[in-house]
Amino acid sequence: MVYRLTRRRILSITACAALAPISAAAEVPTATWHGVSMGAATSLKLVGHSSDDAEEIFASVVAELSRLEDIFSLYRAGSALSRLNQRGKLLNPPAELIDLLENVDRIHQTTEGVFDPTVQSLWELYSLAARQGKLPKKVWISDALARTGWGKVGFDKKSVVFDDPSVSLTLNGIAQGYVTDQIGMLLQNRGFQDVFIDMGELRGLGYRPDGGSWRAGIAMPDGRLIATTEITNRALATSAPKGTILDPAGKVGHIFDPRDGSATALRTLVSVSANSATLADGLSTSFCMLSDDAIERALDNWPDAKLEKIV
Repeated sequence: MVYRLTRRRILSITACAALAPISAAAEVPTATWHGVSMGAATSLKLVGHSSDDAEEIFASVVAELSRLEDIFSLYRAGSALSRLNQRGKLLNPPAELIDLLENVDRIHQTTEGVFDPTVQSLWELYSLAARQGKLPKKVWISDALARTGWGKVGFDKKSVVFDDPSVSLTLNGIAQGYVTDQIGMLLQNRGFQDVFIDMGELRGLGYRPDGGSWRAGIAMPDGRLIATTEITNRALATSAPKGTILDPAGKVGHIFDPRDGSATALRTLVSVSANSATLADGLSTSFCMLSDDAIERALDNWPDAKLEKIV
C-alpha cells in the first residue's frame, strides 16, 4: 500500500505554431484536448490551430504517449519492461529502451552508483512491509540488496539480459523525463517550436506565446511554492523522497539507496535543470541520496546541468 502520493498526476502540454504577424485585437485560434494518458488526466493545448486542424496532432501525441508507456510502464503487463522483469531477458528490445538504458548507465557512473534502477527489489520489500504495518528487518534488506546492482544488467541493441534472474528494474526515476523529451521532439517535428510540457518533469522549448521566457515553479511535497526558475530551452525535474510515503508513520519515502538499502534520504527536495528532462530527472533522483561533495563531483561531469534548489 502506498500511503500518500503527493506528486501531481496531471499532464499538461502547450504548443504554439509559428504565427504570421497579427493585430493585437485579432483572436489567435487555440485548440484544446482533455483526456487520460499514462494513468493521468491530460490536457493538450495548441495555439495557432483550429480544433479541426489539431485533431490529428492530438491523436499523434496521445498515441506516442501510449506507445512509450508500452515500453517503460511497470503496470502494463505486456510492456517491454514488464516482460523483461518477468523473464530476465528481452530480445530485440525497443530502440527507446536501449537509448534510456544508455542514459541510465552514464548517470549511474557519475553519481557514485547511487542512480540504480535495480532498486525495484527494495521498493517491493518496503511496500510489502508497509502493508504489514512494519519496517523491513535487516536480513530482508540484505536479501533485497543481493538482488540489486546495475552490474547485473547487460544490454545492447539485440537484447537486455539480467545476470541474476531475480533482478528487476524500475525506470520511474528517469522514464518520465525521457517521455517528456520524446514528446517535445515529436511536437518540434510537427512544426511547433514553442512548447511547454509538464509531465511531472518540465521542459520549455522556444518561448511563450507572448514572447516571454518559460518559467517554472519549484514546490515542496505539500504544494508550497519555494522558488521559480527560467527554463527556456531547458528542462526541470524535482524529486522529493517523501512525495510518496510507503509507511503509516510517514518515515519511508520512495527513493532508495542501493549502497545500503536504506530509504533515509539526505534531502527533502532536490530540483535540477538541464538540457534534457531525462538528465534532470535522473540527477534529481540520485542527488536525494548524495552528500554536497558528491553532488559537486557529479555536476562536474554534466556542465549543462544546474542544481536549482536543494532542501
